Amino acid sequence: MIISASSDYRAAAERRLPPFLFHYIDGGAYSEYTMKRNTDDLSQIALRQRVLRNMSSLSLETRLFNETLSMPVALGPVGLTGMYARRGEVQAAKAASDAGIPFTLSTVSVCPIEEVAPAMSRPMWFQLYVLRDRGFMRNALERAKAAGCTTLVFTVDMPTPGARYRDAHSGMSGPFAASRRYLQSVQHPRWAWDVGVLGRPHDLGNVSAYLGKPTALEDYIGWLAKNFDPSISWKDLEWIRDFWDGPMVIKGILDPEDAKDAVRFGADGIVVSNHGGRQLDGVLSTARAMPAIADAVKGDLTLLADSGIRNGLDVVRMLALGADTVLLGRAFIYALAAHGQQGVENLLTLIANEMRVAMTLTGAKSVSDISRELLAANHLLVG
Repeated sequence: MIISASSDYRAAAERRLPPFLFHYIDGGAYSEYTMKRNTDDLSQIALRQRVLRNMSSLSLETRLFNETLSMPVALGPVGLTGMYARRGEVQAAKAASDAGIPFTLSTVSVCPIEEVAPAMSRPMWFQLYVLRDRGFMRNALERAKAAGCTTLVFTVDMPTPGARYRDAHSGMSGPFAASRRYLQSVQHPRWAWDVGVLGRPHDLGNVSAYLGKPTALEDYIGWLAKNFDPSISWKDLEWIRDFWDGPMVIKGILDPEDAKDAVRFGADGIVVSNHGGRQLDGVLSTARAMPAIADAVKGDLTLLADSGIRNGLDVVRMLALGADTVLLGRAFIYALAAHGQQGVENLLTLIANEMRVAMTLTGAKSVSDISRELLAANHLLVG
């Protein structure tokens, strides 16, 4: 049994949440092989232990898109975060802001942009999909800019939703889904009171603001299926590049040729990601994909990574493989579901401490010192 803060928070989240919500965040696509490989492959990356290096002075601080981060970590975009804790996006945003790292608001958040941005003491990032309704996209971009969001994270690996069979089994979708969700909720009274009652409204805040009417949870899956656009191509992003005058990051890159296309497009960064194993099962884990992408475009743009990162040691491993910064997804949602803002704050403190231990024992005094030089000669072959 693997013991870690993330696994402890995952167990606590499973106890607290109705099954439809736990399995929505915990599950992946098809048979979930890629989801499992994300964590397994990363955990097998072996590092060089170095000693007697005088590690009395050590810094986790880094610069990213003209921002100073307390450590090379950001909270990534997660849909429906507000269903995992009362006004969950606000709680997670406060935790990230207090820790000195970015928070990325999802297009399909429960709390709208205008509710979350004022809760932060630093600028927020905003995530957007390419959707059929270009009017919604323009409205969301205008509102994000008005709210002071600095960085746009554009998710491109979801032209169609993945085949997530857990959702049908859990009650998130499928026959009698609404009735099943209600029964599960009343069997979890702490969540039902704290989030189900006190955490209202339960809608897609950014979508509702655009449509001028509530968009209930029942509409969530249907709205996504209708609005994702399989015709997406690089030309569909050009008007957004012209409109958005801040850093633009393309999220969902797994192939070096796509990474090169992002450079040609003029992106400021990419997120090497397989969507946490929630889209196409059988693709490379992020750990295996990262080295070849770093070889292809390192230095041409900023490299971020997500999928499978659960602790500070994983952060160091992913940076050693070529990433400049990582995004957390499931790890912070488990902590948020278990203990709200305090849980996320504690998780981030643990990650920082774990990074310090890993850096001390590998001889890396700064984030810039974390490179492939830290990888053991017989580390897991990746790429």
